[in-house]
Amino acid sequence: MIQLTITKNEEKQRLDRFLKKYLRNAPLSHIYRMIRRDVKLNGRRAGIDTLLAEGDRVTIVLSDEAVEAFRAQRAGAKSKRQFQIAYEDERVLIVNKPFGLLTHGDRIEKKHTLTNQVTAYLAERGAYDPGEERTFAPASVNRLDRNTTGLVIFGKTFGALQALNRMIRERGYIGKYYLTIVRGEVTGELILRDLMKKDARRNTVRVIGPHEATGETGGTGERLMETTARPIAVSKGFTLMEVELITGRTHQIRAHLAQAGYPVIGDPKYGNSRVNLAVEEKYGLTTQFLHAHRIVFEKGEGELAYLKGLAVEAPLPQQLERIRAELFGPGAGKASNKIS
Repeated sequence: MIQLTITKNEEKQRLDRFLKKYLRNAPLSHIYRMIRRDVKLNGRRAGIDTLLAEGDRVTIVLSDEAVEAFRAQRAGAKSKRQFQIAYEDERVLIVNKPFGLLTHGDRIEKKHTLTNQVTAYLAERGAYDPGEERTFAPASVNRLDRNTTGLVIFGKTFGALQALNRMIRERGYIGKYYLTIVRGEVTGELILRDLMKKDARRNTVRVIGPHEATGETGGTGERLMETTARPIAVSKGFTLMEVELITGRTHQIRAHLAQAGYPVIGDPKYGNSRVNLAVEEKYGLTTQFLHAHRIVFEKGEGELAYLKGLAVEAPLPQQLERIRAELFGPGAGKASNKIS
């Protein structure tokens, strides 16, 4: 028999999800069967969707051998720290991700990820103890493609992670702004609203033309995406732009701007191959010029209400800064220089 007392970092989650995290190797069907027969909450039976509170007692009738088999070993994967810290407090960490680093692991790369690096950093600082935490681990609420650089937000506590996830999903809480250079001269604001459909096999998305409905979905597999792009400077057939993500779909900025006729330079999936070749030959750029440079907390939520008004910025990586300066001059990029 196992008795667990729910901690602050484990509360406000469903009983079945808590048990699935605690017994990581157990099939979900087995978790459900255990809840019906072998699990009690504060001495009583409870439903799978019962929300846990700090101080609750979870009792599991399970042998030590079964627990050992179901409890996955934490990988403890470590890799050299590559990110820079843009903002940190007791609950929230915002980091600047470099080129070539996955936010999360995939089926090929599981060790050298931003999440593993952040987890190791927090453990070294004493802000996270993987030995004490049974189900919680710090996690990001937004993600960037491997070769997109810039700001990624992490929740350091379960409460902060819940609040951040709500804030990132709902409009009006967190403004996410990117810097990019596109082929073509844009002289006015672009307000883009279309349906998209993802091709998981090719890891691409297809934009399905203008969409005026107010809903978030269209047909099967179709989802609404909204992007606002504002020109900052124009030079030699290129435009430096600040792009605001209204929704957050896969490859949204790259696919949306390409569909509008202004492909991101260097983009191997949605860009112009001729332009990309010229940019590579002149500047050595082999992937998309896209940088998540600014996050603005327009409103707070719950225990993160204090974040209201906070703006966090990350400078362009050295290579992208050199390209920006050569094309548009050293002053381009300041708010006062935006085209009206």
